[in-house]
Amino acid sequence: MDIKKERIMILAAGLVIGVIAVVLVLAGNPANMGFCIACFIRDTAGGLGLHRAEAVQYIRPEIIGIVLGAMALSLGRKEFSVRGGSSVMTRFILGFFVMVGCLMFLGCPFRMILRIGGGDGNALLGLAGFVCGILCGVLFLSKGYSLKRTYRQPLSEGLVFPAVQAAFLVLLVMAPAFLFFTAADGGPGGKHAPMLLSLAAGLIVGGLAQYTRLCMVGGIRDLVLFREPKLIIGFAAILAAAFLGNLVTGNFHPGFAGQAVAHTDGLWNFLGMLLVGYGCALLGGCPLRQLVMAGEGNTDSAVTALGLLTGSAFCHNFGLASSGAGPTENGKIAVVIGIVVVTVIALMNTRKENK
Repeated sequence: MDIKKERIMILAAGLVIGVIAVVLVLAGNPANMGFCIACFIRDTAGGLGLHRAEAVQYIRPEIIGIVLGAMALSLGRKEFSVRGGSSVMTRFILGFFVMVGCLMFLGCPFRMILRIGGGDGNALLGLAGFVCGILCGVLFLSKGYSLKRTYRQPLSEGLVFPAVQAAFLVLLVMAPAFLFFTAADGGPGGKHAPMLLSLAAGLIVGGLAQYTRLCMVGGIRDLVLFREPKLIIGFAAILAAAFLGNLVTGNFHPGFAGQAVAHTDGLWNFLGMLLVGYGCALLGGCPLRQLVMAGEGNTDSAVTALGLLTGSAFCHNFGLASSGAGPTENGKIAVVIGIVVVTVIALMNTRKENK
């Protein structure tokens, strides 16, 4: 496929994904949260009882759909390849701190774009921090940063993470008593589109993201390093579709105060997303991309996703996550620690040039 056709395909995929996000909000998902990888992983952790924040407990079908959709398409395109073994614990730690940054900001890069499309000015500060974080990561990439090579692994290893997602779907359908569900009026976890619609949306987005390699971190990185804008085009299309969809449906509310599931502390919105961009640049992809690669058989990305899941539980169990009232003191300390830890990881994994 030539570069022009690639860009057209990514543009089309972005428009479809943006429309899907608007539809999910209309169908019951929280405002400006048609998709949020971080928020939905957090909700899933709560649904499984890994944290007890009653406002955010629900196994989100969208996450399940993204992984299974990516797996199905990668199998169909003969791109399912089981590889891993590249600095596994480092990836887990990076995933953990990426989630700390996401829950400071209250959203992943995907939701950041959707928040901007809904008129949330706080997300613009998050975008500025996100770009700065990616630029920090790009600086180390340009100096030789690497988490080393991956290795071929048995087929069974690549099937474990999708199988776990399938098991989550069974649990969601059966709804045994040991799961936790936020009441309909109890918070963001109680607001969700019908299960089948959410699952179908996840399958479509997972397939499109697998086909186009859609990743906002990769898009900004490629634009800086190689002057290649194709991945950014996809997220620009998501933004345009969300903006127009919100205008049409009356869900565009410009401003800073009173935004859904958001706070107005500009400094910590900036720093939270700086940590996200920084960590994701070193990981080689945003949370959406990590889920897609896990669906393609990449066990390193599966471990990163487990880091995200653990980070979400830790944030709510120890009071690190922000709320609409703003960030917590514990959360601020955790973000600063995260930036330091990510910098140490970057330094330790940057090759020194021979003099």
